[in-house]
Formats: sequence, C-alpha cells, structure tokens
Amino acid sequence: MSETDRLGDHTVVTILDRAARGINPVLDLALTDPFGIKARTFGPTAEERGAVEALLDGIAWILDTIQVPGTASWDEAGDEERARWWVTRIGAVNTLAVAFPGMFGVLLNRLPIQDVLGFANQAVVLVAVAREHGVTKRSDQVDLLASVLCARETDARAVLAGAGDEEPVRRPFPLIDVLWRTARTVRALGNELDARPQPGPTFALLGNIPVIGVVAGYLGERGALARAAKQGEKWIASRVALPAAMRVVR
Repeated sequence: MSETDRLGDHTVVTILDRAARGINPVLDLALTDPFGIKARTFGPTAEERGAVEALLDGIAWILDTIQVPGTASWDEAGDEERARWWVTRIGAVNTLAVAFPGMFGVLLNRLPIQDVLGFANQAVVLVAVAREHGVTKRSDQVDLLASVLCARETDARAVLAGAGDEEPVRRPFPLIDVLWRTARTVRALGNELDARPQPGPTFALLGNIPVIGVVAGYLGERGALARAAKQGEKWIASRVALPAAMRVVR
C-alpha cells in the first residue's frame, strides 16, 4: 500500500472507535441473566422439583459446563481462561460466517467480503479479550485494535477527546449480529483491512476451490484469530499492564 493510499490516524481511530462502541454493549449483554437461569449455577439443586425446574436446572448445568459468562464456573475462572473462552467459543462460531464465502471458491474470493468479516471477527474477540484483562477504556481498546489489526500505533484518547456514547441497539442473537454490524463499520478502512493477521498462504490457496474453500477458510481464519489474540495480549502486557486492584470484577 502506498503512502497516498493510507488513511490518516484520525480516520482509522474514528472508524475503530465506532466499532468498539458497538461491540462493548453486546459483550455487556452476554453477562446478563434475564431469566435467572445462570443464577441457578451458584446454588445446590433442590431435592424436590417439578419437570420445569428440572429442565431449567439442566440448562443451567450446560451453561455452567461450557463456562458461559455470568455462571458460577465463569466467576471462578481467571483472566487468562476467560480471555481464551472468547477465542475458542465465540470466535469459533463467528468464524463460520467468515469462512462461508469459501463455499463459492474464487468467485467470491475476488470480493473483499471475507477480509471485512475476518477483520470484524478479530475486532470483536480482541475487545472481549481486552476487557477480561482489565482494559475497559474504549480509547485503549481502539489503540489495541489499531496496533494489532492495522499495524499502527495511535493515541485514541487525544483523537476521541469529547466524543460521546450512543445508545446501544438491542437485537436478537446479539453476538452474531455484532459481527455483521462491525463488518459494515470497518468496511470503510479499505486497504487497512489487509494489515490484520491473515490465514497462511496454503489456506488462502485452498480457499479458491469451491466447497473445500469453506473448510480451508475456517481453519485459516481460526489460526489467524488465535494469532491476533496472542498479539493483543502481548500489547496489553506491554502497554496497559493494570494492577489487579484496578481491574473491573465481573
């Protein structure tokens, strides 16, 4: 990419801030328990219970087993374990959407849709990982995204001085929906999308083959997501090393 093609830091920060602004409320929503099912994981199961109670307890057991945010097992997990959960669980689900264009092989690989979705997926997971390590300021999250996904160091706090928040929009299936909304937002980054951690060349080559491209795309994007998460954790350790007492307890 030539220097004339590069977006200015202000533009990149503004776009990434818009993305982070949409991601954070959805991650907050993942911790809620509107039906009180997660709360059941914090106490013993009642000895006498009806069919409905048994069903709810069964659902609670499943959620606790897979460590869904807000359950007892999530409460007991450490920062590293929680961060890894977002990569292995939510990242795995969202990566299915990222890999789907590979069904059509080279026909859709000529379009930037996979790069846009891959960038958005990594952004969602990076913000989640950052939060688990105590990085809750949006300006710090934006600097993290800019470093890992755009290969540039920024000062988002200075750029975003005076910027306000918007009311989050509640939609069904929020963790999937946020991927598409983030993709629409970051699409404006253009050539900057190429700077994110990418699937290896072998996966990229296999991605040109219809149908096989789905599997290759999935495995390639999973590897790229894992590398992005590791880079993000290194950035956090070196730039925003917060004392344990300052971390937000959830």
